[in-house]
Amino acid sequence: MNKPQQPAMPARSAFDRRQVVKDILTRLPDALVVSGLGSPSYDVYAAGDRPGNFYLWGAMGGSTSVALGLALAQPDKIVLAITGDGEQLMGIGSLATVAVQQPANLALIVLDNGHFGETGMQRSHASLGANLTDMARACGIRNSMSLTASEGLDALFSSIEARSGTTFAQLHIEAHEHVRALPPRDGVFIQNRFRSHLGLDPF
Repeated sequence: MNKPQQPAMPARSAFDRRQVVKDILTRLPDALVVSGLGSPSYDVYAAGDRPGNFYLWGAMGGSTSVALGLALAQPDKIVLAITGDGEQLMGIGSLATVAVQQPANLALIVLDNGHFGETGMQRSHASLGANLTDMARACGIRNSMSLTASEGLDALFSSIEARSGTTFAQLHIEAHEHVRALPPRDGVFIQNRFRSHLGLDPF
């Protein structure tokens, strides 16, 4: 029996992951950032460590849910979840919960290279026909978009600044790995620094 052919990855103008994360955080310097497991955390840290960054070293699939809770608790702050296609696929049900709550200060940014970068660069569902933007829109996140480098980030920033509901952005990035820039691994330190940044007492 012949193995079914995997669909070819579509040709697209891809962002450089490190540069696009830096561009986003430069434009939104006061945002609270929840970074997903693995490369997204390395990208956020490489753009410049700051107390408003909450790095997730584990909890794969949890970044969207953590960012949702943070956005609801801090409605006056812009909250960004910066994660990868693999993690968002693992936590796909969280998009439905986000859509029910629809906090206007929340933006979900998925860095999509079509691969599972932390386990050997196997192709992910996002390069095999699963459309994350369509999934987010079907869940009820109306401000959902898929962007390439040729389109730029204007639509993303316009949506975040309009505050008309949660923003979901699938950014197509190049499928290569940068040198790892490792953020602090001490979870208690990250948590207490973040709480202090929000004016809260440490645990």
